Amino acid sequence: LIPCDSVSSFPCHEMAISRNKPLAQGVNTFGRHKSASKNYRHFKKGTNNKIKAKEAVPLKKQGEPRWYAADDVPRAIPSRKSHAKPTRLRSSITPGTVLIVLAGRFRGKRVVFLKQLASGLLLVTGPYKINGVPIRRLNQAYVIATSTKIDVSSVDVKSIDDKFFAKAKEAPKKKKDGEEFFEQKEEKKVISDARKKEQSRVDGALLPLIKKVPQLFHYLNAKFTLTNGVYPHAIKF
Repeated sequence: LIPCDSVSSFPCHEMAISRNKPLAQGVNTFGRHKSASKNYRHFKKGTNNKIKAKEAVPLKKQGEPRWYAADDVPRAIPSRKSHAKPTRLRSSITPGTVLIVLAGRFRGKRVVFLKQLASGLLLVTGPYKINGVPIRRLNQAYVIATSTKIDVSSVDVKSIDDKFFAKAKEAPKKKKDGEEFFEQKEEKKVISDARKKEQSRVDGALLPLIKKVPQLFHYLNAKFTLTNGVYPHAIKF
């Protein structure tokens, strides 16, 4: 408070000076929340703001056990249960959306999105007969969703899940002796007949739908590339 003697141009009464001094133009020392708490504005008029005292809860007496165990038995600690949250699918990715693969073996290829698996990965296919991309799983972080869409409601992919891509367990390898240790044998990846049949079935259902849309066959067969002066953030996919 400033006494009235020090201010000559004002009537003789005490003036209140704000404690919230400006640090810079438009920036004060305290924010709105801090200044409101200092001015006790959170106490509203006409309400009972008295803090009720907590009732004392009587403590239960813990007596000593009557019997002692012969052996030290470790106390069982309850395990922490972890609940896996389902991966949220981007709103731009819907069944039938044409995606552009950004990484991996088939980067630059265009694929058709079929559904989202329980693991959160995307189930896609080329189809294989058009651009050589088989049925595989992709992370949605490595694809670009385009505005091109196909009606795939008639394509049945209920039988394809994460177990469909599980690797077969290999037999235990025997110890190599001498020259066998330095021999380099190229092991070829063998694709199961069930996977080949599933691929041909899905391709057979997709190809008639793709041929109905003009230029879509060539669009899926073409590889996505960027040339000089073409910026991805300025492209409407």
